[in-house]
Amino acid sequence: MKSFISAGMAALLAIPALAQQQTMKPEETEVWEPEPRVVTTYPNRAPSDAITLFDGTSLDQWVSKKDGSSPAEWEVSDGFFTVARGKGDIQTKQEFSDYQLHVEWRSPTEIVGESQGRGNSGIFMQGLYEVQVLDSYNNRTYSNGQAASLYKQRIPLVNATKAPGEWQTYDIIWTAPRFNADGILISKARVTILHNGVLVQNNVELDGATEYIGIPKYKAHGAGPIVLQDHGNPVSFRNIWIRPL
Repeated sequence: MKSFISAGMAALLAIPALAQQQTMKPEETEVWEPEPRVVTTYPNRAPSDAITLFDGTSLDQWVSKKDGSSPAEWEVSDGFFTVARGKGDIQTKQEFSDYQLHVEWRSPTEIVGESQGRGNSGIFMQGLYEVQVLDSYNNRTYSNGQAASLYKQRIPLVNATKAPGEWQTYDIIWTAPRFNADGILISKARVTILHNGVLVQNNVELDGATEYIGIPKYKAHGAGPIVLQDHGNPVSFRNIWIRPL
């Protein structure tokens, strides 16, 4: 049975709440604790509470992914480092779960190849979930494999890629998947990405680890490293920092 409330009755029901509003003081809805801690920000530098993963001088925060302990062998010069073809992926010594990650990258000025063969690398969240790095400037490829895609899972809202040779930024807000004590998935991974300041992934869910071939799926895991991919192209990186959340 449907119930109907007249406009007059609705007005009468609202009177107690209105009276309460009129008798309340502004201080009654002010919350003073906890007080947010102060974070200092700087132009073109990590904020004061961030962990610097590359400061422009060395790869001492990184190791080879091959064994998880050997020094990263990519080339460092002039405040950035570049993929060394054939040396393999590199990963952070530290492992992370939820975080804000800032990465600046640059595809080669000299255009070589097309589609996936041009300026290709990748940034893997927790070592499993790839944010694609690719020269997608006037370079058509499959949409779920272009720059700022969640590889083969989520297409970016727009293509914000700059021309080859220009520095680009990714600002990534990562929420790790959750598993219970039995390894059963409780909540999927979620990610928001700004590419050169433009929102391209808006709190999207992933269906599992990103795969080159096959259907994505989840396997229970804990914290994991940030991994940078050696795809054979001389992609460069600089100013990398992370804020665990």
